Amino acid sequence: MFIDSAKIRLKAGRGGDGAVAWRREKYEPAGGPHGGDGGRGGDVIIKADEGLHTLMDFRYKREYKAQNGENGMNKLKYGKAGEDIILKVPVGTLVKDEETGGVIYDFKNKDDEFVICHGGRGGHGNAKYKTSTRRSPNFAQAGTKGEERSVILELKLLADVGLVGFPNVGKSTLLSQVSKARPKISNYHFTTLTPNLGLVSLGPEESFVLADIPGLIEGASQGIGLGDEFLKHIERTGVLIHVLDISGSENRDPLEDFYKINEELYNYNEKLRDKTQIIFANKMDIPSSKKNLEKLKKALSSKYQIIEGSAATGENVKLLMQKAYQLVQEKGIDYKTYDEAYVENKVREEAITVRKENDDYIVEGPYIDKLMRSTNFNDYESLKYFQENLRKNNVIEKLKSLGIEEGQSVNIGGYEFEFFN
Repeated sequence: MFIDSAKIRLKAGRGGDGAVAWRREKYEPAGGPHGGDGGRGGDVIIKADEGLHTLMDFRYKREYKAQNGENGMNKLKYGKAGEDIILKVPVGTLVKDEETGGVIYDFKNKDDEFVICHGGRGGHGNAKYKTSTRRSPNFAQAGTKGEERSVILELKLLADVGLVGFPNVGKSTLLSQVSKARPKISNYHFTTLTPNLGLVSLGPEESFVLADIPGLIEGASQGIGLGDEFLKHIERTGVLIHVLDISGSENRDPLEDFYKINEELYNYNEKLRDKTQIIFANKMDIPSSKKNLEKLKKALSSKYQIIEGSAATGENVKLLMQKAYQLVQEKGIDYKTYDEAYVENKVREEAITVRKENDDYIVEGPYIDKLMRSTNFNDYESLKYFQENLRKNNVIEKLKSLGIEEGQSVNIGGYEFEFFN
């Protein structure tokens, strides 16, 4: 079964908290701050693996978490960093942000690697806060949260050449003639339920990947039939071979079929108009084909290269593959046809929101949460450090601009404080 889409939840490891500890050794009566830093949280990494061909594994497990960093310890010992988690995907996988739909990363090459969620930073131990005026800091910094996000994995086939056309026109037969791929072939519509890939070899160092895209029908771009699920695979091919049943064996008009399929392609993605097409007039071994071929050439030969032949008998199949290979070489396909602009929706970790809701003043955000967890409110130095951070990050100025006055209450990270400038 071909699985080409999966939604997963990713969470990087949390950074370990810094330690509040003191030096307690003989002949060191004054002691001193001796707390070590917390370890960083593990990253979530996605890596392309050419040995994989589906997203099947992600169908059964939907949540992935990297390891948290360990807390800092006494004697300036650092906490151990959390282990990264590496998720392997097939080459050709797009990673999209679930919320925005933007493309985060496109895995076009084997061994491509991307850190999708960064682990949280480890917090500083109290030893890091010792200064000439602050001899005994009784506070440490909490580790930060690791990034987390929901993403959609979408596998789009990386093929040089794609076969398109209505069902039952001979695409699967053609693929089986020119490669070692063995798609299921029978005289029914939609017998090809998954895209099939084959390697076409024309000689030493002359080869390309050919994809048999499942048959389309009218309305596929609007979700009718199965075709809409596979139109996206056509985007990633460099050249298209448009296979037509030139015999009209199912009482169809080959020229009309050509226009209908292209209309579906353009409705799905206007950029597909620029994709090079070769027309393969298939089933020329059937006597009724010659009349239809003349009509096709009269209408399209000025714009498209038309090769007549038969996938069943092998007539002109090699010529067709040679022409396709030449186009692949001329175009220098780099697979950047789908999405040139990669979208990276990064939320700044240390963002602070200052707002007024009715008569309440509220300060919140990831940085505030971290600052609250890092503060010992029973310690003067730690409280002073807390206030300095609020001022440094313009929280005081923002509150004043909202109209707060001396003695009024402000909610900071879920706790009530009295405002004094």
